[in-house]
Amino acid sequence: MSIQLRKDFSYSLLVPTSMGVRLTPLNGQPMHCSDTLMMQATSAETNVASVAAYLGLPVKVLTTFVKGSPIARFIQDNLASRHMAYEGKEVEQGDPWGYRHQFNLADSGCGSRGPRVHNDRAGEVGRTLNVKDFDFERIFAKEGVQIVHLSGLIAALSPETGTFCVELARAAKKHGSRICFDLNYRASFWKNRQAELSKIFLEIAEAADVLVGNEEDFQLCLGIEGPEAGGKGLAAKIDGFKKMIDAARQRFPKVSVFATTLREVVSVNTHLWGAIMYEGGQWHVVEPREINVLDRIGGGDGFVGGMLYAILRGWEPQKWVQFGWAAGALATTMMTDYAQPADEEQLWSIWQGNARVRR
Repeated sequence: MSIQLRKDFSYSLLVPTSMGVRLTPLNGQPMHCSDTLMMQATSAETNVASVAAYLGLPVKVLTTFVKGSPIARFIQDNLASRHMAYEGKEVEQGDPWGYRHQFNLADSGCGSRGPRVHNDRAGEVGRTLNVKDFDFERIFAKEGVQIVHLSGLIAALSPETGTFCVELARAAKKHGSRICFDLNYRASFWKNRQAELSKIFLEIAEAADVLVGNEEDFQLCLGIEGPEAGGKGLAAKIDGFKKMIDAARQRFPKVSVFATTLREVVSVNTHLWGAIMYEGGQWHVVEPREINVLDRIGGGDGFVGGMLYAILRGWEPQKWVQFGWAAGALATTMMTDYAQPADEEQLWSIWQGNARVRR
């Protein structure tokens, strides 16, 4: 295995994040004509960490909370129920126009009607995530971390969070922790900040051991030249990703693993789901297979979470992409944004296509 992990550690996985809540109409109905909503605590980064946490590995979340907020309490209780330790400063709300946790308004879609997502991030307390609020020496030197998972969503959230992610990556590298960086490009976050964010993303990518992202992510976040426009279809998409990663490997020679998911949407409730991963000179491809989808949000995060779990368990690389594929497929069968695996066997059954009843 090309990724050597720390043997002395308190946490297998560490994620910095900005927590919020997602409001979802029941029964696949649209948001604009619904009056009954399900509320869940959510963030892309804790979506990733959930796979390892539910399967028994120690996970820690670094974040910020609004002091005295019932939403903050709801989030803290949710993280505890997901077997995640958390650490974060409590920030005073201020006046009624002060800080709060973000709201994600997202329906699930149904059949031919695609999901719609509206993010309401005004006053988001996660934008205050700051280096001075955490003791990196304690976290990395004394407690110890095997893998840090960083997301481009947090790196680009604000100037403070960008600095935080860079310093976190430096501290992780100094103390022998591995780094996974999911690029997660968002045009609205990058508007008028190209030079600032390019510098931040390049430094994190240069420190990373695992890079995750689609062609757009690599091109827009890291300036990697993409393949020329060519044929359509799965084969062309896989070929294009391979050519781009060949270029990325030259730019980032210390990265051990490159990966992305492959998804074709037949309808809201039927997807073709696949994945591709490069490791140690070998390509591992899961050609898209049909899966049934209850709610697609979090499938990509589930893939990354499953892949990282397999790495943490020390399995051979072929199983990394297989377990990631299965964890992503599991996430799409749940109303939560995150996969909640009962055990490893459940995920391997999904991989094997075994949906029979287990008694």
